[in-house]
Amino acid sequence: MTLVYTGDGSHSIFSERYGVSYHSRFGAVTESAHVFIAAGLRYKAVVQQDIAILEAGLGTGLNAFMTWLEAERRNLRVHYTGLEAYPVAPELAAALNYPEELGYPERSSDFLQIHGCAWDRPHTFSTHFVFEKKLTQIESFEATEAFDLIYFDAFAPQFQPELWTEAVCMRMYRSLKPDGVLVTYCAQGHFKRALKKAGFIVERLQGPPGKREMTRALRDAL
Repeated sequence: MTLVYTGDGSHSIFSERYGVSYHSRFGAVTESAHVFIAAGLRYKAVVQQDIAILEAGLGTGLNAFMTWLEAERRNLRVHYTGLEAYPVAPELAAALNYPEELGYPERSSDFLQIHGCAWDRPHTFSTHFVFEKKLTQIESFEATEAFDLIYFDAFAPQFQPELWTEAVCMRMYRSLKPDGVLVTYCAQGHFKRALKKAGFIVERLQGPPGKREMTRALRDAL
């Protein structure tokens, strides 16, 4: 793994394993804010204050950290579960510039808690944010109606095709509560068809800089 800069000045990491960076080259913070915070968290926060989130692909911890900050700003109570099979090394996590780029340099130690805390148990980081991370592959994770919102942030289908299948979409569907939502930067046709076959109602939204579209998928209420 190698540290790289993206177009908005925020860091990403280049994965030697998959031959791709964790975020859009147009801006890591910009992409996360558009896809996961605006189209996901704020969308759900309109109707509820207690939100259980699953992130499929914890990666650099950027989405988790931005969610923590947003939960405080909006007085939300978030229980956040992140799945990760290949954790970022502590020394690399310490070099990421997200607290500074987001305007919270004093929160660097909070950001590092995301990477440094123990696996497979919940940690109450604040009254607004409870965090748990699981060392597991996304395609192996199973839950039943446990989450209100899923951030689906795996590497793109050309790099991790096994994670964009109908079988994984069905797992994600089962993991959501009725009226649950999945958001992702990906808008490829075969993935949207897989979501529909799994039972989702698929919405096509404007993408972040560098992408024409993104996807929001809804699970119907029972």
